[in-house]
Amino acid sequence: MTMTDINIPVTEDELHAYVDGELPPDRRAAVEAWLVAHPDAAAQVASWRAMSELLHAKYDSVADEPVPKRLDVERLGFTPRKWMYGAIAATLAAFLIGGGAGYVARGAGAQPTTFASFTGDALDAHRLYVVDVRHPVEVTADQRAHLQQWLTNRCGYQVRAPELDDTGLKLVGGRLLPGPSAPAAFLMYETASGERYTIYAARDRVETTQMRFAAEGSNGALYWADKGVGYVVTGPADKDKLTQVARLVYDQVDKTGL
Repeated sequence: MTMTDINIPVTEDELHAYVDGELPPDRRAAVEAWLVAHPDAAAQVASWRAMSELLHAKYDSVADEPVPKRLDVERLGFTPRKWMYGAIAATLAAFLIGGGAGYVARGAGAQPTTFASFTGDALDAHRLYVVDVRHPVEVTADQRAHLQQWLTNRCGYQVRAPELDDTGLKLVGGRLLPGPSAPAAFLMYETASGERYTIYAARDRVETTQMRFAAEGSNGALYWADKGVGYVVTGPADKDKLTQVARLVYDQVDKTGL
């Protein structure tokens, strides 16, 4: 494992795979090192693991019982054990959030709101500007230095347009947008075939989080927050490609700011 491996952020899917023991070996050590540096995420993982252990201890014997023919879950593509645990986990999660453990609800309440707010604003901006042919940005890529300095001055933190050539993306340019509570930097990139990806970032009262994915129609978005700045990378709803782009952005943000 290299330092680069450790610095790569993890997605929520990877955290669940880690808890379930299904994470590929080449990522396990990196995820464990990342969790050491992100105690909030580590606490969340610990709670998931505790829930998993509780389910196994309480319901293993039930899950091994034959499934009634009237349910016939195998024809739907689920094994009896996975179906049983899925149903139990959903019920238990609803209980915890709905009032069985108010502590869990209070601790998690702010994060989904921030996630939804940032991601919604980023998706709105993405849809509005990626279809524009003549004026998709205010400042074009040939004025990169000016664009970076302008956004830095207005947003209040160091803004650098990441180099995304390794993913086939070239900078189109950027613009200034209103953010949740402060100005937002908006950068647009384009592939040779015309696919466009955007980066939306703004200061706000956000805590460091792991990456979280959202999809809306044909668009996908990956959100994370670090050092008081929220970031959303938006593009076509190809989660693998979007994750590749977001990790490259994250790596450069970690070194220079956006």
